[in-house]
Amino acid sequence: MNDELRRNLALFPIGIVQKLTDLTARQIRYYEQHNLVQPARTEGNQRLFSFNDVERLLEVKRLIDQGLNIAGIKTVLGPAKTASSLLPDTKKEQAERVAQDAKRDLTDRELRERLKQEMLRRPGMQGHNPFNAGDLSRFFH
Repeated sequence: MNDELRRNLALFPIGIVQKLTDLTARQIRYYEQHNLVQPARTEGNQRLFSFNDVERLLEVKRLIDQGLNIAGIKTVLGPAKTASSLLPDTKKEQAERVAQDAKRDLTDRELRERLKQEMLRRPGMQGHNPFNAGDLSRFFH
């Protein structure tokens, strides 16, 4: 068994992970909900964490302590990888994954257009804009 497979072997229940990381069960579930960690599940739906999951949770905790929010942590770490995602893909599966990722990412132009449409759709009270106009100036050239 190679080292990468060994590190991804789901071994630890949430109670052990709590002791190893000093995180609460609620925090661990919250990070799972935000795809920062993806533990394996038993037939009884119990979470089982690998060494890599524990290291990732420690990294999340370190970044939180440094003042990063969840969005910032997602940017730094990216989404969690499951054990099945570490297996080699066929070229077709890789191409499909890249195409799906490209569809999900908005271009700057699309983002600007959506913000502009949102501003036009919600005029609000006269003289009041739900968005801070100074913050939006960087989107409109």
